[in-house]
Amino acid sequence: MEFSEVVRRRRMVRRFDPDRPVDHNTVRKVLATALRAPSAGHTQGWDFVVLDTPEARQHFWAATADREPDAWLIGVSAAPTLIVCCSDPEAYLDRYAEPDKGWTDRDTARWPIPYWDVDTGMAALLMLLSAVDQGLGALFFGVPARAHDEVRRALGIPASRRIVGVVALGHEAQRVTSPSLRRGRRGLEEAVHWGTYGESVPGLHHA
Repeated sequence: MEFSEVVRRRRMVRRFDPDRPVDHNTVRKVLATALRAPSAGHTQGWDFVVLDTPEARQHFWAATADREPDAWLIGVSAAPTLIVCCSDPEAYLDRYAEPDKGWTDRDTARWPIPYWDVDTGMAALLMLLSAVDQGLGALFFGVPARAHDEVRRALGIPASRRIVGVVALGHEAQRVTSPSLRRGRRGLEEAVHWGTYGESVPGLHHA
């Protein structure tokens, strides 16, 4: 599929078909694409926990449960594959203390933006795009703050890892449009500032 078509088709799927599993080879392709994501210092400080059995997925959903199932939870929990995306801050502190970087103090204040999370998010986006290319539906969603420790315990994730989010993979069972889409998509004239903030894109309003 052409890249522009992949981008155009990418959307968040919230209703998955529980009777159509994703084969391991396809999951590996999605993960291999994720590993091509950029990372600061080529640190690659990410880990991905794949949950593709009913037992493994139940461990995750039990660790995050705090309410009666609603339409969102019923639809998303039907996804046959979950990929928990984790970042490793220590890997970045170690990498940037190496001779070619030289931040030997390992001070987190040097990181006003936590690139361990940014890079893991980039990897997750590549998963979403790869899923489209593989003919799958996908969703990126977050784990409630109160459930992070419980999810780590349930899945054996080290305490040093941060849970950035989860990618659900599967086949779409039903098209559901988020009410948030009524907000519309910001255009170039709103989101892009050329040269300085507030300057419009050159030629945007010219034929």
